[in-house]
Amino acid sequence: QVQLAESGGGLVQAGGSLRLACLASERTIDRPFSSYAMGWFRQAPGKERVFVATISRDGADSYYDDSVKGRFTISRDNAKKIVYLQMSGLKPEDTAVYYCAAGRGGSIRSSYDYWGQGTQVTVSS
Repeated sequence: QVQLAESGGGLVQAGGSLRLACLASERTIDRPFSSYAMGWFRQAPGKERVFVATISRDGADSYYDDSVKGRFTISRDNAKKIVYLQMSGLKPEDTAVYYCAAGRGGSIRSSYDYWGQGTQVTVSS
């Protein structure tokens, strides 16, 4: 099992930047952090939780939703068990609770087995 804790959310003006972090702690040793693909999802008020970005186990491959492509960058540090989401050029429509997840990867929520509690990002216009 993996426990995930997001941080780095906050209030930012449109056009600004934030870096979210997701720290993983392993409750068992048979599945190290590096064996999980990681993803970021977000959920705006009254809407479903949707895919933002994903990164492969070794960090070599990443994939983004079109709405954030070119503005957000996902990265990971397996030694530190952290995955990041660097967000720039933020827009009011990026306002949401952001969740990190660990699992098989991809853009589908059911591909992820473990979820964090989320961190709020609010972008003012």
